[in-house]
Amino acid sequence: MPAARPPAAPPSPRAARSAPDTVRDVIGWGVFGCLLVPVVLLWCGTPPVTAAGAGLGLAAVTGTCWALLRHFERASAGAERRTPVD
Repeated sequence: MPAARPPAAPPSPRAARSAPDTVRDVIGWGVFGCLLVPVVLLWCGTPPVTAAGAGLGLAAVTGTCWALLRHFERASAGAERRTPVD
């Protein structure tokens, strides 16, 4: 019978800081889409007002998503600090 493994150590604060910023990656792709969609719409012959409206709508959605992601990221970090250690 194999020996029991000791519990894993919690990640150090240094390891948490070196983790990739996935929120920044998601928002970066959102901004890229906000710029690309109007260009493609104009290339396909859509009126400029419609293309600009689509770009502004996507920008609004991207900004809202960014704000929500950052809010919940901060809330999660705060909850981890308040969690009692056994």
